[in-house]
Amino acid sequence: MNRIKYILALLIFTGAITQVAAQTRKYVSQFSHFQSYFNPALSGYEGSILRGLVRNQWAGFEGAPKTYFFSAELDFAEMGGERDPALTGKNALSLNLLNDTYGAFRENELTVAYASRVRLTNSHNLRLGVGVSYQSVRLDGNALTTEQASDPTIGQYIGTFSDMQVIDFNIGLALTHEQYYVSYGVHRVNGGSIQKGDEFMDGYPAEQMIQAGFREAVTPDFSIIANGFFRSRKDLPNVTELNLKALLMDKVWIGAGHRFDYANNIQFGLLTKRLRIGYVYEFPLSGTYLMASSTHEFTAILSLFRDNHKSHPRDVLIW
Repeated sequence: MNRIKYILALLIFTGAITQVAAQTRKYVSQFSHFQSYFNPALSGYEGSILRGLVRNQWAGFEGAPKTYFFSAELDFAEMGGERDPALTGKNALSLNLLNDTYGAFRENELTVAYASRVRLTNSHNLRLGVGVSYQSVRLDGNALTTEQASDPTIGQYIGTFSDMQVIDFNIGLALTHEQYYVSYGVHRVNGGSIQKGDEFMDGYPAEQMIQAGFREAVTPDFSIIANGFFRSRKDLPNVTELNLKALLMDKVWIGAGHRFDYANNIQFGLLTKRLRIGYVYEFPLSGTYLMASSTHEFTAILSLFRDNHKSHPRDVLIW
């Protein structure tokens, strides 16, 4: 293993160049399948579902980031038997659990979110959402690199274990239609100022996120889906991502994605009666120093109360 390359990649990811653990931005290549995590206003947008994700970043590197995610969303109108809950429903809840490990750090995050919808027209909703997040971060001082150990903020914890907890809030709004959506959300509105335990992070800046998507059934057996994602945080570079997928016979999708200045990916997925299963292979752009190796990402999404079927020939079953 090229130890120098490993150390450089790990330092960049964990933010040792500036504020080590504060720079733990979570990447999800299939972001269009996890809209509600990034924006609480989109809780219940796809109905009552369970979501799961496993992301193995920089495969083959010791201490490389690994992410496990699980969420549950409940649409009250769908649970009550409404004929068109996506349009006529008013309330939804979501519960998100995330576990992330990277080098010497381990994070656990719990977010509970509530979304309310206001019907604007026969086909449009305005959605508003708010979430409360609890984050626990554990630092293993025995796993620090030489450069991290010399950092004045975290170097004092070398050879020991340390924990900190952060409570914060997420907000969002979204304009939704069965064919498209536009949303704006903010994570950590309070900047991570409510902390308990050891302070090995100097704040946790708010992050603004814009998501948008469009889908269209070209024929009864062929649909196209396009999604975009923009993220901005004052202590990190802006990130823009694009995904384009084709859904074939309402059973299989194939697609590709691009994260500007970082990576490309290819996507594949299957739909069954209630389940969606997806896989992404992500590879860094040639010459980039922000990603060390390829990434594998697996997703599974289970619909709780309705099947993956069309109620109209122009419907599209995924985002």
